[in-house]
This record gives sequence, C-alpha cells and structure tokens, in this order.
Amino acid sequence: MSRRSSALAALLMAGAALAAAGSAARAQLLPSLPVGGLPLPSAVRNVTVVGDLLAPLSPAQRQAATLPSLDRLGVAQGVGELGQASLAELRKLRLGELIRANPAQLESGPDGVPVRRGVLIAIDPTDAQLRSVAAAGFTVERRDDLGGLVSVTLRAPGRLSGKAAMKRLKAAAPGLAADYDPIYEPAGGALLPVAGAVLAGASPPPMPAGRSIVMIDGGVAAHASLKNAAIVQQGFAGPAKATGHGTAVASLLVGRDGAFRGAADGARLYVADIYGGSPAAGSASAIVRALAWAASKQPDAISISLVGPSNLLLQRAVAILARRGVRMVAAVGNDGPAAPIQYPAAYDGVTAVTAVDARDRALPEAGRAARLDFAAPGADMAAALPGRGYAKVRGTSFATPLVAARLAATGSTQALDRELSRGSGKIGRGIVCRTCRTDPRIVGAK
Repeated sequence: MSRRSSALAALLMAGAALAAAGSAARAQLLPSLPVGGLPLPSAVRNVTVVGDLLAPLSPAQRQAATLPSLDRLGVAQGVGELGQASLAELRKLRLGELIRANPAQLESGPDGVPVRRGVLIAIDPTDAQLRSVAAAGFTVERRDDLGGLVSVTLRAPGRLSGKAAMKRLKAAAPGLAADYDPIYEPAGGALLPVAGAVLAGASPPPMPAGRSIVMIDGGVAAHASLKNAAIVQQGFAGPAKATGHGTAVASLLVGRDGAFRGAADGARLYVADIYGGSPAAGSASAIVRALAWAASKQPDAISISLVGPSNLLLQRAVAILARRGVRMVAAVGNDGPAAPIQYPAAYDGVTAVTAVDARDRALPEAGRAARLDFAAPGADMAAALPGRGYAKVRGTSFATPLVAARLAATGSTQALDRELSRGSGKIGRGIVCRTCRTDPRIVGAK
C-alpha cells in the first residue's frame, strides 16, 4: 500500500472512531430555539464606521450585519446594494466585533482574522520538534492522530500573542509545519426581511434512495419539516447545540413539510456541529476533526456553508479527502468581490458555490472565488426557523446545500453540467437546482 493510501485509510479509521464515540444523537432530541424568530439582542455594542462607506445602511442594519451570530438566516436588507469597498469594510467590522465580543477565546491573527488566543497548531511534528517546543515553554493541549496527518494543538507560554508565539515556535523548531487556528463563519447574514421578486414553488428533482450527506455547520433544532428526517448529529466543540443557521441549512437539504421540501428529501443527514453554540468556536482544527468523521460515513457529498482564511492543516485534510474522491461543496461567502478569497471553497477538490436571486442574477454581495463552479438559489426563498415556522433567507450559505444535494444525487460535477440553467453575472458553469427554491409566501416565511 502506498504512503498516501495508508494515510487515507488511517484518516478514515480515525473518523470511524469518532463516530463510535457518540453519533447517535438525533435532531428531535435537541431543544428547540425560541419560536417566532430570532430577534437581535436589545443591547448591541455600537459599531463605529470609518468614513461614509456604510452610510446607505441604517444603524439597525449596521448592527445586524456586523453582529457575530450562529443564528443568522440571511444577509441584512440593504447589504446587497453596497459597493465592493463597503462590503469589504463591513467584513472587517464584523470580524473585529467577533474578537471584541470574545476576548478570552479570540485574538486578531494575520490580516485581522479571528484566531484562537494563544493557540498554534503543529502539523506532523517529530518527537524531537515537540521536545524543542516544550523546552521553549509550549504545552500540548491535545493531539489528534488522523493518520498521516497528525495535529498537535499547542498552548503558548504566558501571555504571548499569537504572532509572538509563532515567532518563538519557529525559532525553537526550525522546519516545523505550523499555523494558527482561525475561526470560520457561517456564510450568512443577519435575520432581516429580504426584498425582491419570488417564483412559484416547485418540487426539486428526486433524490435516489440510499443517499447520505454530511453538513459541517452549527447544530440542528427540532422542526416540523425535519420530524421524519433521518438525522445524526455529532459535536466537535462540545455537545451539539441547536442553531438557526444549521437548522436552516438542514431544512434545505432534508426538510419536508407541506409545500416546503428540501433538495435532498429522503437522504440520511449527518450533522457535524463545530460550534457547540458559540460563535467563538468553529476553528480550523474542529473542521478537520469533523471532516475525518464525515469521511467515515462514506457520504455522497459534504456540504460546508462556512468561510474563513486558508489554513495549512485544513488544506492538507481537504487534499487527502479529495484524493479519495470524497465530494465536498462549500460557499464562497457574502463579503463581495473586494474581500479576500475564502476557504475551503477555494481549495482544489472542493466545489465552489455562489448564489442567485429569483431572477437568476448572481447576488452582488457574493464573494470572490479563486475558481467558481456553480450557482444555486440563495435568495427570495424560505428555510426553517428553529421550533416552527420559516424565515426568508439570503446568502451563499443557502445555495451550497442545494448544490450538495444534486451532487449527491447525480454522482459527479460532470453529471451536474447536464441539468444547468442559465443566469446573469458570475455564476460559474451555470445554475444548479433552479426549481429548489420555496416561495416564502407559500409557507408564510417571516
């Protein structure tokens, strides 16, 4: 067996071990979140805007668009009309707010990206390198042996900043592959009404029997559309906890409730919760552990509605799964073309997804892509609210599960090419699952 093959086999075995540790939790056993919507907190930290870039937004819209939350179900009204520079500024404000709201857990990393405070990840370290970094004051927080991809989480000594800790680590163990542990966000915005035309609801294409999909996101709450779905949840940042974002994405995959129907209705859904209810979680290392668990399920597709920076550990994990033929689908984000390219969508082996509105136009706030594969409906549509009811959603987060569903059904991106629809703007090779949008009016979406 080749070194690559043995590494992959060990990775899958590690995922299977994680699965055995507690994969029996089901969506209907999780508590429902408050019924009737997910209101913003009454006391929201004021956002200071430099210049007039965000002048088109009202103060409430600025707060909603910058508030870190796992319960976002759409891009704030008005954000889609902002210019590229304004969207990029909005991203900086939002990431800065996430750091300010969680000072004990997060700090600013390269380019202002939130990273876990005082934590570095060593990749495939030798015993000699670990002895050297220990002598430099670093302690091992955890070790994950994923088979040919060993991840060692190191805690920096004292109150060293991440940047200072990286400098010390490199000096202590030259040649050691290491990176920060950045935080990845749900690729969605704040829960506010969405303007725009809607289309009549139509049934998505059928899902062949026996298919399975993994979504890496927040936890999924109980909902009428999910009561008959086969859902297994596993937490990777503590116990799985219900979130608005995760519930919405799950409903777009396997939901079924009257006129509402997900694009993968009938498939088995595995949910890897990388947040545990905290927006300060969702780290690269948690995603990698979730990917190992996901691979052990031998899914027909993995849906990832998350965005963040490039990371060496995540890049290597994605490469291993891509060589195995595991199909991964990820969102390009909603920070506009002036923002940095987002990952994991930009990695080779991942299908990159953007979103279109009801008129088949690319969303103006959709992120820039290193390589854009497909678009799918991501606006003027409904998704489940935790507990009961539906919300209008907008963002590339909600296009991603639709592409994942069709990829799971057809088996390849080449097969998807045969069912594409045309649209306008940057939509990659075309629009997938055009009939998968549920008109918000049909289900009384708020």
